[in-house]
Amino acid sequence: HAPPGEVLSKMAEQVKNPGLELGGKKTDLSDNSADNLDSELVELNLGELDLTSDEFILDEVDTHIQENLEDELVKEALKTGVDLRHYSRQVEKELQQVENASIQDYIKEAHNIASLHNQITACDSILERMEQMLSGFQTDLSSISSEIQSLQDQSLSMNIKLKNRQAVRGELSQFVDELVVPEAMVNAILDTPVTQRQFLEQLHELNHKINFVKEQSFKEAVACRDVQDILEKLKLKAITKIREFLLQKIYQFRKPMTNYQVPQNAMLKFRFFYEFLLANERHVAKECRDEYIDTMSKMYYSYFKGYTSRLMKLQYEEVADKDDLMGVEDTAKKGFFSKPSLKNRSTIFTLGNRGNVITSELEAPIIVPHAAQKSETRYSFESLFRSQHFALVDNACCEYLFSVEFFLVQGSPAQDLFNAVFGKTLSMFLKHMDVYTSDCFDAIAIYLCIHIIYRYQVLMHKRIVPALDKYWETLLEVLWPRFSYILDLNIQSIRDCDPQKLGSIDVRPHYITRRYAEFSSALISLNQTFPDERVDQLLAQLQAEVENFILRMAAEFPLRKEQLVFLINNYDMMLGVLMERTSEESKETESFQQLLQARTQEFVEEILAPHFGGMIAFVKETEGALEKGQTDQVKNQDARVTKLVRGFAVNWKQAIDVINQEVMRSFTNFKNGTQILQVTLTQLIQYYHRFQKVLSQAPFKGLQVRGELINIHHVMVEVKKHKPTF
Repeated sequence: HAPPGEVLSKMAEQVKNPGLELGGKKTDLSDNSADNLDSELVELNLGELDLTSDEFILDEVDTHIQENLEDELVKEALKTGVDLRHYSRQVEKELQQVENASIQDYIKEAHNIASLHNQITACDSILERMEQMLSGFQTDLSSISSEIQSLQDQSLSMNIKLKNRQAVRGELSQFVDELVVPEAMVNAILDTPVTQRQFLEQLHELNHKINFVKEQSFKEAVACRDVQDILEKLKLKAITKIREFLLQKIYQFRKPMTNYQVPQNAMLKFRFFYEFLLANERHVAKECRDEYIDTMSKMYYSYFKGYTSRLMKLQYEEVADKDDLMGVEDTAKKGFFSKPSLKNRSTIFTLGNRGNVITSELEAPIIVPHAAQKSETRYSFESLFRSQHFALVDNACCEYLFSVEFFLVQGSPAQDLFNAVFGKTLSMFLKHMDVYTSDCFDAIAIYLCIHIIYRYQVLMHKRIVPALDKYWETLLEVLWPRFSYILDLNIQSIRDCDPQKLGSIDVRPHYITRRYAEFSSALISLNQTFPDERVDQLLAQLQAEVENFILRMAAEFPLRKEQLVFLINNYDMMLGVLMERTSEESKETESFQQLLQARTQEFVEEILAPHFGGMIAFVKETEGALEKGQTDQVKNQDARVTKLVRGFAVNWKQAIDVINQEVMRSFTNFKNGTQILQVTLTQLIQYYHRFQKVLSQAPFKGLQVRGELINIHHVMVEVKKHKPTF
């Protein structure tokens, strides 16, 4: 806002001259009004303002006036009707008074103001000095900061230099330590026996220094030249002493009755010797290795050749030959110069205790020949085979593990080294087996040997020794064809067997079928542990030939009843042996059960026919006719029915006794005989029940003879008398 005095002056002018027009209109001011204006009032200087111009806009002036009219003092003055000019002069006067009073106050306080000025000036000088001092401090701090930065840089640089020097010192110290040959090493290599621990420790250190010098020589380290000569001399001395020691240990194997594992264990304690030779002088290492291979190859060959020779002298004198086959007759005549037959040919076809060789005796101690000869003990071939190969397994495992550990070989190189040591021995074994099997006719012995091989293969795999895998495969390739050949001979012998040349026969089980039962049960029980389809096929062929042979034998009997008794006795015997020594789920067992059941049912019909054949025939005929509704065909048979009823009433008890005696006489197996008797009597009751049922129907319903029928319960009571008590 404008000063109050100026505002009031302008308002006074407007009020005094109401005719004044703004906005460009002509304003008519009287002279009297102009003269009365106070000279102290602010003059309105219009300059070159053209009041007649239409362009002059007083919007701003109106706004300014309007704002001044809003002032509280102006409103109060206008409301009370105060003379604005007078009021303006009064205000000016008051302002003049206030100004004069203020001047007087300043004059009174002039001394204090001067003092304040002096103090301010003094403060300015003090502050100026402080500013200079702080500026100096800032300059000093800047200088100190740069010095600290410089010290920090120097410290970092010194730290890096220190680390570098320490790293160099560590590397250099280690380099010097590994390069220097101490006097203790020289003395130990030259003077200490190789068996002492100190020599072994210094040899490790020497080997390390030799390798280190080789490595540094490639890096062209000049210092290596200073120690190469002494290291070379120490190496040669160590190689010489090690070579003498190893060859001496190898020569110990050549002593008779030596336990090979003792010197081998001693060599294993110094296996680093061979490693040292292998790393520093390969031709010496090869010399020691070749000497070991040559020595051990001869030792093993000599030992096993002698052991096998002595073992074979312990075999039973009675061995199977080409005439000891399943289909050969026990009483067959031989030529004058032929050797006597086996005292007990059945042992060829029976397993018995021979199976222990693959169970409880599999890992038993080997046979000691001189002890067995002293006690005059004899063994089957499979027992000798087991002892021979168990010795081979133990020695082969020890040798393979020793070779792997001492000669530092694995995989194929280890197998090659083992073959070099054991090659001659294994070839001798294969040749021996080839010679034996070419004249062997004991199929069970061959098959037991095959299963011994299977189990020793598993045993060696458990020991993680694959050394004999190829040998086992080759040995099986020798044994399997011979086993198949012997079975083929037995099959052919049964096929060629002529019942008429076997002499007199009876209804009891034939010895050829017993041989088959024992033989097949032996092979089946063995084949269950390691099943092989080849065995199943051969046994199936053998079974088919035996079944045909039994039928040919049965055909020699004139009566069907005797044929059935012969068949049942043989089937029952074979089934009993098979079930006793094999699992009931075998195919052979199932086949013979079906054959036995069929022949038993046929025998029941045969044995009932002589006593109750008329009744049975009548029942079957009449039942068939009645089922078809042909009642006319069964009429007019009163006489036949009467005869059947009265005949049964008279003879039934006696017939049951006769049947009982005949059945019990016919079958060698009492249990089987009682079972057949029960089946027979049960079948009789069923026929009699059907007979009564037929008579209860038309046209027999009204026959008087029905009253003479024996009560079926009486028959059942009589039958129960023949029931076994076990």
